[in-house]
Amino acid sequence: MHAARFGHSPRLQRVHALLSDGRERSTLEIVTGAQVCAVNSCVAELRANGFHIECRQIGRGENALFMYRMPSPERYGGDPDDMMISQGAGR
Repeated sequence: MHAARFGHSPRLQRVHALLSDGRERSTLEIVTGAQVCAVNSCVAELRANGFHIECRQIGRGENALFMYRMPSPERYGGDPDDMMISQGAGR
């Protein structure tokens, strides 16, 4: 996969902005709130840019619901001033 650079991608920036509050959001909430398609791809690209995003599945099969969340940095041992987990994200 070739991930877009965070600093050059308004699409990734919209998803990041939506998840930055630390609240858990469904795929549909992200689609409508950030005006994106393929939420799983956006999340993979954000992770490739160094952001920590959690995902959990509720239910199984065609009724499965996926919830995404970008936890506070304190939760994963990061710096509160930096929501990224690796150096160089967004380059």
